[in-house]
Parts: sequence; C-alpha cells; structure tokens
Amino acid sequence: MMSVSTLASFDYLERLPGTTFRRLYQQPSTSLAIFRRMLPHLAKTFVMALLYMSKPLPLTDLDLWVQPSSKRQKDQALSLLSRLNIVTITAPSREDPQVVSLTKNFKSALQLALTGGGDHQSFGVPSSDVIEDVDLRFLDEYARDQWEGILHYVVNSVGDGMRQDGQGPTLAVKDLLEAGKLVTKGRHSGGGITQAGFSFLLQEVNAQVWTLLLLWIENAEKMSMDHVEVLSFLFMLGSLELGRAYNTTTLTESQQRMLGHLVDFGLVYIPPSTPTQFFPTRLATTLTSDASALRSVSAGFDAALTAATGSKGFIIIETNYRLYAYTSSPLQIAVLSLFTKLSSRYPNMVSGRITRESIRQAISHGITSDQIISYLTTHAHPQLFKTAAAQAGGPVLPPTVVDQIRLWQIENERMKATPGFLFKEFENQKEYEGCAKYADEIGVLVWKSDAKRMFFVTRHEQLRDHIKSRKAK
Repeated sequence: MMSVSTLASFDYLERLPGTTFRRLYQQPSTSLAIFRRMLPHLAKTFVMALLYMSKPLPLTDLDLWVQPSSKRQKDQALSLLSRLNIVTITAPSREDPQVVSLTKNFKSALQLALTGGGDHQSFGVPSSDVIEDVDLRFLDEYARDQWEGILHYVVNSVGDGMRQDGQGPTLAVKDLLEAGKLVTKGRHSGGGITQAGFSFLLQEVNAQVWTLLLLWIENAEKMSMDHVEVLSFLFMLGSLELGRAYNTTTLTESQQRMLGHLVDFGLVYIPPSTPTQFFPTRLATTLTSDASALRSVSAGFDAALTAATGSKGFIIIETNYRLYAYTSSPLQIAVLSLFTKLSSRYPNMVSGRITRESIRQAISHGITSDQIISYLTTHAHPQLFKTAAAQAGGPVLPPTVVDQIRLWQIENERMKATPGFLFKEFENQKEYEGCAKYADEIGVLVWKSDAKRMFFVTRHEQLRDHIKSRKAK
C-alpha cells in the first residue's frame, strides 16, 4: 500500500505529459527513485522481468505469471506502470496479440542506475573539501529548526506565525503556504489554518515535505525554472549520502537557483564560508524512502530524526470532556488549542476542555470531526489503550465524547464532492456489467447503479481504451 507522500507525488506525476517523462527518465537517479518509491511489489516484479528482455512480452504470457485470483492486482500494476510511462502496451487488434515492454528511456536509465557506468553525474558529485563543523547532529538540528518554524506558522497563522524564539519561515514560504490553501490571512476575515492545513499537520514528515515541494514545483514555471530539472534534482537529493558535501558547480542554472528555496525548507544546508558546496539534510535524503513513518506533530521532529517506529501518546480525555496532555512542546500545545479550550499549563502538562464552541471554531477553519477524533485517538495516552484492551477491545476514546464531536459538526454539515466521470447509456446489460466490473478491478469505481445502468469513476483513460477494445472484437 502506498504511503501518503507516495500518493501525493504519484498524483502529480500522473498528470505530466509523455514528453516530460521522456526527459525525466534520461536521468538514472530519477528512474531508480520512481522504481524504488512509487511502485508496488508486483509492478517492480514486472519491471525487473522486462528490464533485460530483448523483445516485447505478449500479455498472455504475463497472465501466466500471476495467479487467477490476483488478476485485479495485475491489472492495477499494469495501469500504474502505463500511467507513469514506464511500460508501453500495444493496442488490441485481430492480427497481432497485445505485447508489453519497458519504454526506451526508462529501461536504459534503470540499467545504468543498477549496474553503474556513464558520465551522467545523476547521483551528484561529492566535494573533496571537508568542513569539520558540519556533522550529522548539526544537520539534524538545522533541519529541525527550519521545519518546525514552518509548522509553527501553520498552527499559529491566525496570529503572526512566529515561534516563541522569534523565528519563522521566510516570506516566500508563507506565500507558498497561502497559495496552497494551507493557511489563510486575516484575523477578522476567517483567517488561520484551513482543513488542508490541519491535514498537513497530521501527515508524516515525509508527506509534509512532498506537499510543500509539489506546491513549489507547480509555481516553478512562473519563476522561469524548468520543472523537469527541478523534479530531477529532487529525485537526485533522495539518493545522496547524509552528512556528505556535494559540489554546486555541476548543477544546472535552474537547480542552482533552486538551492536557495530548499534552504528555506531545511532540505539542504549551504555553508556561508563555501557557497560552492551543499549538504543534504535528513529531510532530503528520505524523499525517496518510506523508512520514516512518524507524525511530525505527535512525536516531534526529534523522534523522526532518530527513525523511531512510533510515537508515545500523551493525551487523556474523560467522559466530562476534560482533556489532559502530558507535553511541554509548544507545537503540540498549539495544535491542541485549535479544537480545545485550554485553561491551565504546567511545566510538563496542559489541561482544558473540549467544548461546543472550540469544536465549532475548528470546523469554521475547515477541520473535520473525523480529523479531530483521529488525532485524539492516534495520540491517546498508553493508559487509555490499556483500558480499552482490558475491556476486550473497547473504544480508546469515551464514546460520548466521540459522538458529541460528530454531532457538533452535523450542525454545520456540508456535502463533499468527488471529481470524476459518469458513464451511462450502455447498449445492453452485458456491456454495462463488463465495464463496471473492469472499473472496479482497476480501482477507479466510486459508485454504480445497476437499475439505471450507470456508474461513476475517478479516471476514464484506461476504461475508455477497454471499451474501444471490446467494440473492436
């Protein structure tokens, strides 16, 4: 199953035209990063099997590799590979059987990445100069300070977005957060964190980084920067070695300009004494890795940097809506204040109450009741989990609190729209059932009505080709 960050980056890549993919796949680091990060195991198996084949493989032979019960997984894997322009599948015809093969650029680039060779410099050029003051601890602290400054601004965006130590993100980062609708400006005009912003806080650190990077890439062309070079550079960063210096002289003009923005995000560090060098931080070297699956709000950046496997819960909530949070983190306290009326603060704990007004205030910023409940459950104190286990799998949170939070949202309930495509007016029942079944197999079916012979899907390209192939037979 794909992580949140993988899905975000995949959705962006899927919208790119084929010409962009051909340029991207000229770099071995890009091909290797997409292979490692964005493909499920079955798709990787197909790629490795096709990598050194001299001729295209008939699709009927590919069916023999997969058990009949896994046909749906096979179709989804081929669909993903096709949408990423990794494979080409010939159109069905009566004369020639359908065949599948890797695209030329991806095939040659992945072979180079796996076996080495060439002078592409796709994996960076290490610098021979050594700076003793820059070590792993320094880079981790630097990245943490930069990233926490951004998170504090998102949480406190109704105010000035400054942390207690007076630090905050640059103006360019603030404008990017507003352009991405993670925050809105204006204390008296509904300003502050948005629903997307709260979802951003609940994401893993890696997913948060990709969210901002994708927002920045979408604005890269406005800054006269080649988005293909930008993407290639990001994938290259994911393959670099943490704690090692790399030369900037081998980078393109767009990539050198990009370094300044990556400094704002905390992805790279450029020593003031040697501006021709840059150090990738842990935020950059994990761009193409799913190793860290921590939530930045709950565990804090320190835990993410130590690659721990989970975060210790710190929230206790009672049936009378009283909430106790055993934390001294300003960031965690700021997040709680988004939907809790805090009343007391101690050196290692804050207390407050969840009220109708505090929930409605959160909902007015677009934060949903499910998000609040998910946050409270994820960060519940271990004692609550022990109590739930002692009750033979009982609820972690008091049911009265959960139900009431949902009821408070229902007072201002809104409809949720899902963009997609409606298929209807089929010639017969057999055609409708076949198309609906295929849409379900490739994972794009959202809704269907057998009585009206219509269904709704999120994507139509592969389904369109399927309908054409059925009519061609």
